[in-house]
Amino acid sequence: MSIKIIKKGLSDTIQDNGRYGYQHLGIQPSGSMDFFSAWLANKIFGNDLNNPVFELHFPTSQILFESDYTICITGANFVPILNKKSIELNKPIRVHKNDVLTMLQPIEGRTCYIAINAKLNEPNWLGSHSFSKQSILKDQVFSFSENDSSQAIDISIKAVSNSNKSLIEEVQKWVFDHNNPIRFIPGPAWSHLTDSSLTGLLKTPFTITSQANRMGFNLMGTKLNLTVQNNFLSSAVTRGTLQLLPNGDIIVLMADHQTIGGYANLGQIILVDLPRFAQFKNGQSFYFELTSLENASQLYRNIYEKFQH
Repeated sequence: MSIKIIKKGLSDTIQDNGRYGYQHLGIQPSGSMDFFSAWLANKIFGNDLNNPVFELHFPTSQILFESDYTICITGANFVPILNKKSIELNKPIRVHKNDVLTMLQPIEGRTCYIAINAKLNEPNWLGSHSFSKQSILKDQVFSFSENDSSQAIDISIKAVSNSNKSLIEEVQKWVFDHNNPIRFIPGPAWSHLTDSSLTGLLKTPFTITSQANRMGFNLMGTKLNLTVQNNFLSSAVTRGTLQLLPNGDIIVLMADHQTIGGYANLGQIILVDLPRFAQFKNGQSFYFELTSLENASQLYRNIYEKFQH
């Protein structure tokens, strides 16, 4: 069983939860940008949440299925087309040998995910299948182990359970909410911002620029200044870290971030807001809002528990 890439996308990859525990060796974790949508695709199948999925960015790869599969597409709506016929998101879909999947146009969101009801045979590295710097190539073939066919067909025609329907609605509502602010916890350099910069960061909008990818999202907004010289020692960074660049702009580190950084660390976007932030398109404006570590932890526990039921 295999899948072939017949047209290369912009920067499509295979991702899971990432490889953590190796940053001290200079190895970034990577992982799904919108991990809630990636989890949802696996949850609909009853897969482990860490099962690898295809992460697609528009314009996406064109995929040829060389065997029968059941797939589920979540996240951004790129108008998926199977053999020139539109198919639904957030629902198991049966595909057959020689079917071709194409994404027509970006309607909502930045990244979509494809889970497959089969086991990826590709070797992992340090316990993860997540790609880091490379992307999927034209004519690349991915091998999968065959699941029980009757089970696969049963999944494809089975109505999504009420609990999954509720979770689908909640994840969709949360991930594509562009009205609420992006919450963050103050970082080491927060206390070094000038009063006017503190006001600007919390009271004025910021916009995602075209310089946005899996490594980081550059923001345009109020120029920020420090009360001390910006010559901080390099220290560990992670996904969601707000770094202040020398020109006064902010860059938010994303899944393929570097492992250490020397720019001023203003704060950390909380985990539950990172999938929503990852789905912001270029030009999207938003506000920042301060929150506490305790609140961030409780919010994450609440939604993670819903994926476990």
